[in-house]
Amino acid sequence: MRLVRVDKKQLNPHLYSPLRLREVQLRNRIVVSPMCQYSSEDGFASDWHLVHLGSRAVGGAALVFTEAAAVLPEARISPNDLGIWKDEHVEMLARIFSFVRQQGAIAGVQLAHAGRKASTARPWDGGKPVGPEAGGWSPIFGASAIPFADGYQTPEELDKADLARIREAFVAAAKRALQAGAEVVEIHAAHGYLLHSFYSPLSNQRTDRYGGSFENRTRFLCETAAAVRAVWPDELPLFVRISSTDWTEGGWTGEDSVALAQQLKSLGVDLIDCSSGGNVPDATIPTGSGYQLRFAEQIGRETGIATGAVGLITSPEQADQIIRAGHADLVLMAREFLRHPYWPLNAAKPLHQKPEPPAQYGRAFA
Repeated sequence: MRLVRVDKKQLNPHLYSPLRLREVQLRNRIVVSPMCQYSSEDGFASDWHLVHLGSRAVGGAALVFTEAAAVLPEARISPNDLGIWKDEHVEMLARIFSFVRQQGAIAGVQLAHAGRKASTARPWDGGKPVGPEAGGWSPIFGASAIPFADGYQTPEELDKADLARIREAFVAAAKRALQAGAEVVEIHAAHGYLLHSFYSPLSNQRTDRYGGSFENRTRFLCETAAAVRAVWPDELPLFVRISSTDWTEGGWTGEDSVALAQQLKSLGVDLIDCSSGGNVPDATIPTGSGYQLRFAEQIGRETGIATGAVGLITSPEQADQIIRAGHADLVLMAREFLRHPYWPLNAAKPLHQKPEPPAQYGRAFA
């Protein structure tokens, strides 16, 4: 496998410096993080997604990710999740990605399987688990037969054949993402969803080759990443989002994440998107401005892989300092982009950069 290194040779990089990952050039270091919209029917993207994602590309982001796109129908978090499990999903995604490219941004798809957190209502409908009578489904699946929390279905423990089927679903989804025009794919292995439930000892009590030791618990994620990398073109980057800690005694740790990142780097993964938590309902998480930044910095420093920082990053100065200090290579923002779709254009002036809006908006930024 040909590994293409991240170009980090530019002196004094800042938030508006371009970044090259393999053969993909990002115009700055600002990324629209995957954000569930719960606005799909049968997994299809819609005009809502066109406007939601397209407006952030107009606003100057370098990379615009879809929300978590389910690789199988039962891989959805809710009945209203975006999907990429069938060829018919490609057409609308291709339309959206074409618009994103026309605005100078790169389109990305996050590939996901919700695992034991599947079959829940949309947040504004309560967010609780729902059964088939309310549009949900059964069974759901996990690393072990341990429900996420009270009231959730007990997942079925996946056997060898199930694992092969899901791994191939990720591969097929990556091929569809490419067909739609995505230039980055990210494997979602965080927040208590299926792949996270394998590597965390809190949710994996298996006794086969996918449970027990660190190597066994990380095996399914590594196999999935390798399988996706094998079909994803050499010139295009592959990201993996992880939960860098479970924030719970006896759970996954930051040091574990460093070791996992080293494994993923050797498999051709180009960037670790460093989130945290989500695998147990009662974790004590010390949230605050940039509270997850330490994980991006540690993983990048100790492994040399590119990292993305995410989590309560809001101000231009904060985001710029993350890049200037070398704490991460990219800054991913979610809620701030919901509040301010044109954040990159508006953030340029206080950072003494020249905004580059589309011509139609030029008079507003003159």
